[in-house]
Amino acid sequence: MRLVGEQVEVSRGERSIFDGVAFDVPAGQALVVTGPNGSGKSTLLKAIAGFLKPSAGTVRLEGGDPEKSLGEHCHYLAHANALKAQLSVDENLSFWRGFLGGGMEIAAALDAVGLPGIGDLPAGYLSAGQKRRVAIARLLVTHRPIWLVDEPTSALDAASEARFAAIVAGHLAQGGIVVAATHQPLGLTHALALDLGALSGRRAA
Repeated sequence: MRLVGEQVEVSRGERSIFDGVAFDVPAGQALVVTGPNGSGKSTLLKAIAGFLKPSAGTVRLEGGDPEKSLGEHCHYLAHANALKAQLSVDENLSFWRGFLGGGMEIAAALDAVGLPGIGDLPAGYLSAGQKRRVAIARLLVTHRPIWLVDEPTSALDAASEARFAAIVAGHLAQGGIVVAATHQPLGLTHALALDLGALSGRRAA
């Protein structure tokens, strides 16, 4: 399996957010996307997920399930944690597990993110860091080979950042792909890098 982007451009109206973006991410590899605010990090993730259509270039998956679209191969973890405050943690994760297909058991996923025994709590009672960890647990309870994660360690403490790095390493070891948009180091060794700020600077020049 291989995620490939060739000369990708995304525009809003007549304004180009970025252009000429290229990447080639094989199974078992992570791509870390960096750049200043406004350089298009989140936009690129949305284009890969299929939420935005590139105005030029292509994004494709080689070697995936031919019966599924690229977006159906992806988990998209955005800035928002996609949790219903009035539902319990278990109910939130059960919904995603049922909707997208089963992966890890919920209790095991919560243990993996350092939140054992909180399944009965309403999601609205959780701290910002706990909500982010439950959102990361969503990646585990439903299997998708490609993870698109936007500032995944936002609101996390150092111990939780280390857990996330270990979770990503496990996903990659199983042949998964991760594309992470971030301002912060993620502790991912041997990750590929894409600096959208450098592309913006080249265009401005």
